[in-house]
Amino acid sequence: MFRNQYDTDVTTWSPAGRLFQVEYAMEAVKQGSAAIGLRSKSHVVLACVNKANSELSSHQKKIFKVDDHIGVAIAGLTADGRVLSRYMRTECINYSFNYESPLPVGRLVVQLADKAQVCTQRSWKRPYGVGLLVGGTDESGAHLYYNCPSGNYFEYQAFAIGSRSQAAKTYLERRFENFSNSSRDDLIKDALIAVRETLQGETLKSSICTVAVLGVDEAFHILDQETVQKLIDAFEIVVETEAAAAEPDAAAEPDAAAEGGATGDEGAAAAADDEGAAPMEI
Repeated sequence: MFRNQYDTDVTTWSPAGRLFQVEYAMEAVKQGSAAIGLRSKSHVVLACVNKANSELSSHQKKIFKVDDHIGVAIAGLTADGRVLSRYMRTECINYSFNYESPLPVGRLVVQLADKAQVCTQRSWKRPYGVGLLVGGTDESGAHLYYNCPSGNYFEYQAFAIGSRSQAAKTYLERRFENFSNSSRDDLIKDALIAVRETLQGETLKSSICTVAVLGVDEAFHILDQETVQKLIDAFEIVVETEAAAAEPDAAAEPDAAAEGGATGDEGAAAAADDEGAAPMEI
């Protein structure tokens, strides 16, 4: 993105109907470390990458507990995420004090979106540069929401935000139909594999990722590193076994290709006849 005359103020519209300052805030989310959320009918799993900036420093916290039934994972400006998680925690405490019942997840998400929207309509404020994956449970089951710096919010079955999140989204899109009926352990496994997809070949270790779980009968909690490492080791063995089983199939492919060579000329002739045909619509 390049600087232009319409991006000096968050309240200035461009002729194309865009608010560039809001788009810049959304770009900040893409620069943050990846965060991933998945949900089934009864559980929500949040996972994130938490690399330290230096070997001499600790990593910044990316997953926050809001209440026993709500947790949040962030990507983007960590300071903004910390402030918003504190706001969410206060809202849950106030609601519980007044009504003696837990705050519904959907209502909290709407309040959070309204707070973010105000920052897109005041010239003396700036949009929050953080995206939040809000997971929670209520009477209707488990929920996963994404809150955008623009003030929009969406409910998802599974979603990923942050840098290199597209690889995780691709994996989740292939698997999301199974998530509704998945068990707690299967959700955690899928979350860890999705995190690994964002690392681009780097080895997945418990020291660079955080996993949190909450369910209808399970309060929100962050898994310790030993538990996460055991789960990583378990599914790594499964992946290696699947790769070894695929090798004999790969060896059989050249033989099948040789058998199909005889029919290759006939197929080429048929393809020549179809050159003028209209392409398929995707």
